[in-house]
Amino acid sequence: MRSFSIQTFGCRVNQAEAFLWADELQNQGWRFERDCLRSDLVLMNTCTLTRNADRDARKFIRAVTRENPKARLVVTGCYAQRSPEEFKDLPQVWKVFPNEEKHRIVSHVSTIASQGESVSPLPFRSRALVKIQDGCDFRCTFCIIPWVRGQSRSIAQAEVLSRIRKYIDQGFKEIVLTGIHLCSYGHDLNPPSSLLDLLEEIENLEGLTWLRLSSLDPRYLSLPLLEHIAKSEKICPHLHLSLQSGSDRILARMGRKIRCCDFNRILAHLRDHDPFAALGTDIIVGFPGESEEDFESTCDFLAYSPLTYFHVFAYSPRPLTEAASWSQVDPKVKKKRAARLRNLAGVKNFAFRKQCLGREFKGIVIKKGKDHAQVLTNNYIKVHVPASLADERNEVKVKITSVFPKLTEGKIIRD
Repeated sequence: MRSFSIQTFGCRVNQAEAFLWADELQNQGWRFERDCLRSDLVLMNTCTLTRNADRDARKFIRAVTRENPKARLVVTGCYAQRSPEEFKDLPQVWKVFPNEEKHRIVSHVSTIASQGESVSPLPFRSRALVKIQDGCDFRCTFCIIPWVRGQSRSIAQAEVLSRIRKYIDQGFKEIVLTGIHLCSYGHDLNPPSSLLDLLEEIENLEGLTWLRLSSLDPRYLSLPLLEHIAKSEKICPHLHLSLQSGSDRILARMGRKIRCCDFNRILAHLRDHDPFAALGTDIIVGFPGESEEDFESTCDFLAYSPLTYFHVFAYSPRPLTEAASWSQVDPKVKKKRAARLRNLAGVKNFAFRKQCLGREFKGIVIKKGKDHAQVLTNNYIKVHVPASLADERNEVKVKITSVFPKLTEGKIIRD
């Protein structure tokens, strides 16, 4: 039986695609191998959002070539879409699939080995990721995604519900909905639908325990959708809302068409509803034209906001984007600003986790080792607990007993 592994880079959409491939390949008799250096076939789903993402993909290929020279590499994703020629001349790369040909990967891979018997699938992740939408119709001045993923396209509601039912039947307790622009879901369907319509249908599925949403665009988060998410008993109290800057002037240069005060009103609404909800965002530092005043505005906004975490990225010029041609901020300044914000992110998250000390939360066992297991709570805290009888994917109740700057400890509560 031939073995395969999958290496994903970048967003949760890539992870959801990999999740589906892993399921389909195992149904064809392939054996899933978690270690890329021990598999016959390695599927790479790449990202090209930043220069570092490109670098990480090339570094991974070099490692596989050096440590597992007999493996065949299949490369796909946004980097492969943007610059396929960078991969085609590498001897270990068997095939390059641009994004529009991803649907052919499993059928193409099956040609290099005779189909075996279906095996009991080994889960690619402890939580099931489901892609409901792809592409983006907007043109933020820094973002290459519309060029490498195309226009917004929604997956039919019936197909989404069918996939989720399948994963529930396989024993998954948490479903994660992913998309490039989730708030655009359904606008292109006939008849038109919406993310709110889809959520209501999913929440009615028998056996669903938890539903988690990946990143949402606050510019298109309607009040009815916001209210539904806040009050839902099935949707995890964890929202990631893309912002990118805490300066209104920089947001305008980015083409974001939102003000910080509007974003803060959304956060305040969510925090008032649930004081222990996880609220996160993404921040770009060193965007072209970002002054010290703009940066200080971002620092102040983040420091006084109810955000519990944020991911920080130093701006990276991307081909085809408008901002790539603008005057750039000095790399040393970018690095310094990014370090300062990452430190602030650590302080904010530590404070949030300390507020949860002594409290009990529901969660999913996402990793289990000999001495300890890791539980992801519904409000997005990774809690290390002593090894227990709970297996991966199981829902448990966990009490947070200790909080450190980079570690949260707890214990599983038995009812």
